[in-house]
Amino acid sequence: CGKTKGCFRYGKPGCNAETCDYFLSYRRIGADVEFELSADTDGWVAVGFSSDKKMGGDDVMACVHDDNGRVRIQHFYNVGQWAKEIQRNPARDEEGVFENNRVTCRFKRPVNVPREETIVDLHLSWYYLFAWGPAIQGSITRHDIDSPPVSERVVSIYKYEDIFMPSAAYQTFSSPFCLLLIVALTFYLLMGTP
Repeated sequence: CGKTKGCFRYGKPGCNAETCDYFLSYRRIGADVEFELSADTDGWVAVGFSSDKKMGGDDVMACVHDDNGRVRIQHFYNVGQWAKEIQRNPARDEEGVFENNRVTCRFKRPVNVPREETIVDLHLSWYYLFAWGPAIQGSITRHDIDSPPVSERVVSIYKYEDIFMPSAAYQTFSSPFCLLLIVALTFYLLMGTP
């Protein structure tokens, strides 16, 4: 990660493709980009390419575990808060597996595509939206967490980075609420009790 491919890791510090709550890697291979996705789920794992950090109007690639035990790569377009499956799927050389309560897949898609609303050109930079969740009879349902992780800035497939984002269970005291709580507790302790 960071040298021969770009990676996004979400979960416990030091996690990898098999142990992160969510993992994505990308690397250029000729005129294609190869993506690998995995997540702790028995349903689906996805990446969305967005012009902003919000869901809506996004090109989404999802790996979906169906009732027959297969993992299929599907293409979606987010319409507001809903994912609509698009029949034109740019994925090829697909492989997917469900093992140890984890969905993992790998696929390629072209860097450049003919101009179309539902498929973005990957030579441009996009925010990456990361999500996973349950599936019912091979159909995706709402993602597992209320605020799925999003890349801090736009991502270029021409720059390989290794980005780690701690899951909620491993986040430090950097949130404004936590800092306020620490200040209030310190003030209370310094003032003493009557």
